[in-house]
Amino acid sequence: MASAQTGDQEAYRRLLQDITPYLRALAARHIRNADDIEDTVQDVLLTVHSVRDTYDPSRPFGPWLVAIANRRIVDGLRRRGRVCSHESSVENGLETFAADEANLQEEAVNARLVREAIEQLPVGQRDAMRMLKLEEMSLHEAAAASGTSVAALKVATHRAMKRLREMFQRRGSKS
Repeated sequence: MASAQTGDQEAYRRLLQDITPYLRALAARHIRNADDIEDTVQDVLLTVHSVRDTYDPSRPFGPWLVAIANRRIVDGLRRRGRVCSHESSVENGLETFAADEANLQEEAVNARLVREAIEQLPVGQRDAMRMLKLEEMSLHEAAAASGTSVAALKVATHRAMKRLREMFQRRGSKS
């Protein structure tokens, strides 16, 4: 490390190459997943690289390296623990059906409810929703077809979406 600090790139390359198997073994004592071990080793190597100027050549290199490695290993374990605490197991997931016909009845009911709700909107909002959302026209096409501006269509659509959201929330609270 002392040679690497003076700019000897070959010494630095050899150092990193020589410490990598040791770091891998050190990480494997605490981590079981091979991918997590490699991630931790890379994290330690990056840390060694970024703090290499803090190494004091008058002191032993081993304890300096182990201190860095242990901190990175513990940090990785904590990080993975936080991530795992927010994840759910795939085995507990809901079963879905790939067949197109599996949810057709529910989709038909939902589509009918949405169309009925759109029919209750004021004329400008209803036309904007029909053209932009149901017929999937572009803003420019809908503006040309309705004789209104793009900005007016955007406003009408925004207001319609807000009103529909309120309508469905009221329906949900009634049932």
